[in-house]
Amino acid sequence: MRKLGRNEPCWCGSGKKYKACHCAFDNKLEGYFYQGALVPPREIIKNQEQIQAIRDSAKINIAVLDYVSRNIRAGITTEQIDRWVYEKTTQCGAIPAPLHYEGFPKSVCTSINEEVCHGIPSDHVVLKEGDIINVDVSTNYKGYFSDSSRMFCIGQVSPEKKRLVDITKESIQVGLEQVKPWGFLGDMGQAIHDFARKNGYSVVREIGGHGIGLEFHEEPWVSYVSKKGTEMMMVPGMIFTIEPMINMGTDEIFVDRENGWTIYTADAMPSAQWEIQVLVTEEGYEILSY
Repeated sequence: MRKLGRNEPCWCGSGKKYKACHCAFDNKLEGYFYQGALVPPREIIKNQEQIQAIRDSAKINIAVLDYVSRNIRAGITTEQIDRWVYEKTTQCGAIPAPLHYEGFPKSVCTSINEEVCHGIPSDHVVLKEGDIINVDVSTNYKGYFSDSSRMFCIGQVSPEKKRLVDITKESIQVGLEQVKPWGFLGDMGQAIHDFARKNGYSVVREIGGHGIGLEFHEEPWVSYVSKKGTEMMMVPGMIFTIEPMINMGTDEIFVDRENGWTIYTADAMPSAQWEIQVLVTEEGYEILSY
């Protein structure tokens, strides 16, 4: 990182002088770096103007998922969910971020039962009583990105599936308790992993969360099987997702060979995932989308 003079404009783009903006922040970060910590690069630290724009995107993201929540039920297709997401997102002046992203063909991911993530909506997939489904909505509003997902139980589900969904949701709160400025992502990862294992579940290793805001996917990659005191340092201005994928059986997974996207559990046991988007603040965290 280039050293700035105290009276130069700050690198973050705030328009403030460096001495009044990120000078003390950089000095603190440099100290941790020389102690061996993995510190975040400047390009993923957001200024207040960027944070507000990401909040605006997140409001749309939440509104879309709220609409899905009010209308999802047995008998509808996952293609109908895709249409809801596209229509509600575009009505708000935003773009569904998954649409055509690296070739993904739809506006939302709909992952049912043993599908871990990246389920592709289809006219041929009809929700039925007893299903659990993750609806993963990502939003691009004026070039700023938000991302969250929720689990839905369709009608009466088995007690085993309901417990999986509930414990997975609880794991988000367990992880949030470890989101603190100048802590480590591994603190959160280990807390979630330990909680899931204590409840008899496994956590997917190969797929995790990610930084987000100025791009759909940014650094860091966020693991939920990591160790306390490891991974990237969490600092004010960082934004990332917390989205553990928790399986009823094995943590082993495989990719659909035909579509190249959908991830399944290797033992065909159910999987659940909730996702929130979090900003690290000076005091702790702010949940941006959920």
